[in-house]
Amino acid sequence: MIYEQIVMGTFIERPNRFIAYCEIDGKIEKCHVKNTGRCKEILVPGTEVYLERGKNPSRSTPYDLIAAKKRGFIINIDSQAPNAVAKESIERILGPCNIVKPEYTLGESRFDFYAEQDGMKVLMEVKGVTKEEDYKTCFPDAPTERGLKHVRELTRLVKQGYRCVVCFIIQMERADSFSPDYPIHEEFGIALEEAAEAGVEILAFTCRTKPDCLELGNPVPVVFRE
Repeated sequence: MIYEQIVMGTFIERPNRFIAYCEIDGKIEKCHVKNTGRCKEILVPGTEVYLERGKNPSRSTPYDLIAAKKRGFIINIDSQAPNAVAKESIERILGPCNIVKPEYTLGESRFDFYAEQDGMKVLMEVKGVTKEEDYKTCFPDAPTERGLKHVRELTRLVKQGYRCVVCFIIQMERADSFSPDYPIHEEFGIALEEAAEAGVEILAFTCRTKPDCLELGNPVPVVFRE
């Protein structure tokens, strides 16, 4: 995916989930944060950040904060980007598809993607990953009841003959592994283990990241707690 009108700035503070103040060309700007997660390890005062200029001149936040630099590499924090990347690269993730439908409702759940592959019905849920330490990445960075519900629903549906996939899109270029963040949400980690045991495919991919673009990179190993 490609961003337009990217500018570089310096992160100052984040008073709430939706707003950050950044210095751009010597001026303090109120910016929209395109990620409601904590991102505490990324959004540190003084950090170099990348912002997209908004197209609506009447907005109270003229810029969207979409990425930040950490230890010399860029982490995209746009929570809408992983689904866009997955849509662009869905056949790399799943293989050839006859049909692809985003935002697919089944029963009381809505999944990110539904696909068909020569008669096989496929459901895929996509999660963006921004949390990293020593190139080991994990999810979530805050408890996720919605994510837990989706994993349990896919575990149920895989037993009914669906091909079910949870795809973690790691929004940075380098990652040696992916794991559930058990200390943050142990129930989610256990549910993901149970899903894998039931036959749900748990996948993780890095992304090639630049200030103005994000595209699918390479698969990385998924590591569960021993």
